Amino acid sequence: MAEKSMEPAHVEAAASDNHDTESNLKSAVAATANQQEHELTLGDLFRNHKAVIWWCFFWAMAAVGWGFDAQVNGAMISVASFRRDFGHVENGEAVLPAPWQAAFNCISTVGQFFGGFACSWVADRTGRKTALLSGIVICTGGCIGQILSSARGAFLASKLILGVGLGFYLTIAPLACSELAPLALRGSATAGVNLGVAIGQLLSNAVVKGFGERDDRWAYRAPFAIQLFFAAFLLLGLPFSPESPWYLARKGMRERAAASLRTLYGGCYDVDKGLTMLDATIQEEAMSENAEKSFLDCFRGTNRLRTGISTGVFLCQHMVGIIFVLGYSTYFFQLAGLDPSNSFDLGVGVTACGVLGNILSWFVVERYGRRSIFLSGMASLTVILLLIGIMDVVPTGAAKWVQAAVTVIYAFVYFLTIGAMAFAILGEASSTVLRAKTISLATATQALCGIAMNFAIPYMVNPDEGNLKGKVGFIFGGLALVGTIGSYFYVPELKGKTFDEIDRLFAAKVPPRKMGQM
Repeated sequence: MAEKSMEPAHVEAAASDNHDTESNLKSAVAATANQQEHELTLGDLFRNHKAVIWWCFFWAMAAVGWGFDAQVNGAMISVASFRRDFGHVENGEAVLPAPWQAAFNCISTVGQFFGGFACSWVADRTGRKTALLSGIVICTGGCIGQILSSARGAFLASKLILGVGLGFYLTIAPLACSELAPLALRGSATAGVNLGVAIGQLLSNAVVKGFGERDDRWAYRAPFAIQLFFAAFLLLGLPFSPESPWYLARKGMRERAAASLRTLYGGCYDVDKGLTMLDATIQEEAMSENAEKSFLDCFRGTNRLRTGISTGVFLCQHMVGIIFVLGYSTYFFQLAGLDPSNSFDLGVGVTACGVLGNILSWFVVERYGRRSIFLSGMASLTVILLLIGIMDVVPTGAAKWVQAAVTVIYAFVYFLTIGAMAFAILGEASSTVLRAKTISLATATQALCGIAMNFAIPYMVNPDEGNLKGKVGFIFGGLALVGTIGSYFYVPELKGKTFDEIDRLFAAKVPPRKMGQM
């Protein structure tokens, strides 16, 4: 009887031992897989895995269309024929009424708000490639509508449709880059999304300079038509791009996930270890509070902090006045008294410095980390904004050129620091299982802030409204100071950590400002 009574206990103990053994074995295999990720260097990637670098670049370029549209809004206001055809002539000068100007600037952003959420739904259910294809189709329709429209209503409807497609672009680019890039490339790849934005803005200013002084409708139709080339580039490359292995592994399509890894890394990569790392992270999240349910899960438990960080870094971009300084740079130069030729040249120079700054960010992101670069950028931009405001109070011609020069410096610092680092932080702070949803919330944050700024800034700077000109620098300088203080406490350092290690840091409730020390 004693032996029989002891039997269940023996069975339970044996089962427990088996479970512990299995758990330890899985942990050991996962640790080996993580080690492969840590040992893969940037030099190895350039020597042996060039395909993964190319495909990260390809997906990052989805952001070119978004950057082009964001810049063309402000630059188009400086085009006389656009103001004439969609505004009215007052005292011999073509003027856009502030309400119409605000609607023109905001309507695309409204579309982006809904496009980001639609993209996350499509990306999670049918894949990242289908989401990008959807964005391409929608953007193409919106671009054609803009080119053909001559009435305000039709033009605004077309721009709304384009905005939905751009919401797809801005959501899918960081999502795909963060999932395709290995640890050694992740910072540069996600920062590369902002390079796409910067290239789009540079091309926008260059095209507006090339066509903006024409007297016919092609002064503004040509820049809208250029956006079709971005869609064509993405459409041509999409059939050859591998699907995200994270998406395939989460859907249980292991063979396709393995094939995707082989396409990305080639034959000298241990695909089995790569799959093991994906599985370990996915299984651990499935058993924790990160298990995917709905958008509400982005605001529960540790995900609340992760969502706050992911959206907060994009809020900071608007607190430092990115729409005012870059989106309105050409128009601002004209308001300051510079002739149209010089204002267009400076507009191109501003965005060119932005591209240079973003390229340089690749060389510092892995050396100095995300947190230190982001914080130094916020502090520097705060000082620059206050200087722009001070120079507007100084009643000299030289002060106007100082404002112009400082604006160029602003673009360089912004794209080198918070512009690039926001995408790197977004790709790392969001949990893998909720990444599509979290990034769509970041896109929505961009959209809401963009709507608010695009509505408010015309009333701040227009001569027939607030006429504040560069004094707006005081307003954004104060907001930037608040953002700098918040960033000190909540921006984490996640350089050199795998997604599994990042999950453990948040699960252990390590304060964000101390995560780099762990």
